[in-house]
Amino acid sequence: MSKATLPPEAITDLAANAGAADTGAHIIAQYLKTLPAKPGVYRMLGADGRVLYVGKAKVLKNRVASYTKPERLSVRIQRMVAQTASMEFVTTHTEAEALLLEANLIKKLAPRYNILLRDDKSFPEILLTKDHAFPRVLKHRGAHKPGGEYFGPFASGWAVNETLTILQRAFLLRTCTDSIFASRTRPCLLYQIKRCSGPCVEGKVSKEGYNALVDEARQFLAGKSQDIQKRLAAEMQAASDAQDYEQAALLRDRIRALTQVQQHQDINPGTLKDADVVALHQKGGLNCVQVFFFRGGRNYGNRAFFPTQAQDEDATAVLEAFLGQFYAKHPPPGEVLLSHAIPNLGLVADALAVRAGRKVKLTHPVRGDRLNLVHHALDNAREALARRSAERVSQERMLDELAELLGMDHPPRRVEVYDNSHISGTNAVGAMIVAGPDGFMKNAYRKFNIRGASNAEAGVDGYQPGDDYAMMREVLSRRFKRALKDVEENDGARGADWPDLLLIDGGLGQLGVALEVLAELGIEDVVVAGVAKGEDRNAGRERIFLPGQAPKSLGERDPVLYFIQRLRDEAHRFAIGTHRGRRAATQTHSKLDDIPSIGAKRKKALLHHFGSAKAVQEAGLADLEAADGISKSIAKQIYDWFNAES
Repeated sequence: MSKATLPPEAITDLAANAGAADTGAHIIAQYLKTLPAKPGVYRMLGADGRVLYVGKAKVLKNRVASYTKPERLSVRIQRMVAQTASMEFVTTHTEAEALLLEANLIKKLAPRYNILLRDDKSFPEILLTKDHAFPRVLKHRGAHKPGGEYFGPFASGWAVNETLTILQRAFLLRTCTDSIFASRTRPCLLYQIKRCSGPCVEGKVSKEGYNALVDEARQFLAGKSQDIQKRLAAEMQAASDAQDYEQAALLRDRIRALTQVQQHQDINPGTLKDADVVALHQKGGLNCVQVFFFRGGRNYGNRAFFPTQAQDEDATAVLEAFLGQFYAKHPPPGEVLLSHAIPNLGLVADALAVRAGRKVKLTHPVRGDRLNLVHHALDNAREALARRSAERVSQERMLDELAELLGMDHPPRRVEVYDNSHISGTNAVGAMIVAGPDGFMKNAYRKFNIRGASNAEAGVDGYQPGDDYAMMREVLSRRFKRALKDVEENDGARGADWPDLLLIDGGLGQLGVALEVLAELGIEDVVVAGVAKGEDRNAGRERIFLPGQAPKSLGERDPVLYFIQRLRDEAHRFAIGTHRGRRAATQTHSKLDDIPSIGAKRKKALLHHFGSAKAVQEAGLADLEAADGISKSIAKQIYDWFNAES
């Protein structure tokens, strides 16, 4: 790999002797003298160091040369060339490697002139654990880890939950955590309603019998539900013939669960096993990509994406850019059906094969069931884009009117709203929600476990219990210190996550805290406003606080007031939900969990002997030694843990 930049003096000389567009073209032309005829990735940078565009090339020299004749380029690309002050290059061994590197850089840098896939939310999957004698089935979201089998992706959490319910009914697999499993002395309610085989209690199901259920579930997730159903039908008939009617009824319920799954498959051709259907619809400068997921011969749902900065691009360019960025994060299936024949079909297929570690087939169907699936996805893309267009027009109008209310020079492209949630200072959290022209940007939401102000003891680290001002100061300081660090790492360039407007839930006090934090960090170009409820905290009487101005009030039916309420209420919802999650985790946490070398078995023995964690904490050394499975050394370790001098 190699990297090159032009000397600053050369850029200055060129800029002084040419117009804007010609200057950019001349700067680009200077690199042609040393560029190799190899595949690679190039980056165009503006005068402030911000990356304007990331591109890939089979032959770097030939691709970069095309930018030296601006008159042959589109208006958008001419504008990009005019702003180019320098370039950077990385050579690769193959064009497929260049495509992968390009997709990674675009996702990381979010250049202004690239087609961008903004929604980075991960997809939920089903995880079948392998690190336990009785494997557990559960919903999983995030990176894959060793010690489990993953099935998916599913388009929504609802689709995963529905499948998990079917797995419980049809295969009776456990969903409880390992700690709960280890502490059970009798079966739980799920066993009573025939949704679990009860492996937690000896005598209910053998290890071999449970593993047979796991194998059946694995086959079901791989698309072999009909084979399983036939086998269960034969077993049910045999149980009935043997007059074992209870077992026959259990098998009947399992068959019904499998039948219900098959009835809910609306579009599910038997010839399609593991595939994604990707369809693009364009209208009015907007783009919508619909992705349908098929795994194991079943439809796992669909998700709509709206690539940005693609107004002037044709459908094939948008679709190719989407594929590179989407599968940079999500593992590609064995087959991908496309609504358009992209020009670099073979190259993209090779790049996805490198990503997946196996062959990936990209096709543009022209007949048969696969074409019908593509048409179905296109219909969904068309309908989703129509809904999006209507929502976007309304959202942009609201942002225009909000900017006018707050005296901003231009409508905000990124609005961040902050709120805190706690109970008397305990389990305190801060929440940041983000909105823009496309609505709420949920992949950009952030939560903050507040550190100093969360301590309910007065005077600790200068905090008082429930000090909302201190909490807001901590949240904003952490958020913008991190943002400034990112700017520094990007050579002074501010990315797409830099806000235009901050809305703070609160009045003059909270507004003052926000202004102090920004002033301390040297941030001057972000508008800040406080939103406080009026008398009796009634919605509709909110007041807007701006620095150095009298509070502003809007009519109860003013659309801008309703828009501000939506933003604030979303911040409330996110903050309260985060706080409840943290509080629930605290309530289910036992003091015994913190003691080193105390696993599920010893914890179970201690709880059986003493009855509660508090009784264990108050027990003497001799009492601890009397518990089953607790040796003298372990008893001393437990005693020292609870009785060590602070």
